[in-house]
Amino acid sequence: MATCPECDADLEVEETDLDVDDEISCSDCGSTLRVTSTAPLELEASDEDDDEDDDDDVADDDDFEDDDEDVDDLDEDDDSEKEDWDE
Repeated sequence: MATCPECDADLEVEETDLDVDDEISCSDCGSTLRVTSTAPLELEASDEDDDEDDDDDVADDDDFEDDDEDVDDLDEDDDSEKEDWDE
């Protein structure tokens, strides 16, 4: 049996099935917990790490959108050059 470091709830987990860096969820408070030790079983909250990863993903998505706008600008330039060529 382990204890949630966030809400002190008793967690029923199979200690033999867990490895260091595995993640489990507290059934009482919903916190994501990371296994830091298996003998004895120790857990720490890992929600802070997840938030940092989410911020990185958003920044990557914004960069991708900017690239699309640049491609659209190039397409417009190509059309205007074609028109000039035809004249």
